[in-house]
Amino acid sequence: QEQLVESGGGLVQAGESLRLSCEASRRMFRNADMAWYRQVPGSQRELVARITNGDTKTYGDSVKGRFIISRDSAKSTVYLQMNSLKPEDTGVYYCNAVVVPTVEARYEYWGQGTQVTVSS
Repeated sequence: QEQLVESGGGLVQAGESLRLSCEASRRMFRNADMAWYRQVPGSQRELVARITNGDTKTYGDSVKGRFIISRDSAKSTVYLQMNSLKPEDTGVYYCNAVVVPTVEARYEYWGQGTQVTVSS
């Protein structure tokens, strides 16, 4: 069973920074597109940022210019550097991995979530 282990959440004030980390197994990581999603109570999970296994990056409109996603293959870890945090960035952040080994198969994995709270 593949696992994603997240860390780095916490409570910060508006304008401060946090870095989230998500470690995966080496076998999964090298073939996976990795992403971070955010969820607040009563809402669906929304994409925050994605980085493909070819290093193509995509960001949600609300975080462009403030958040940076990156991946370290040597550590099988994806990071989300969150700068200039706003109260509306508050939520549970989930790490996501998608592996498509063949055209007929698609595997998706989720981390347990880490809480980020930004106070005004």
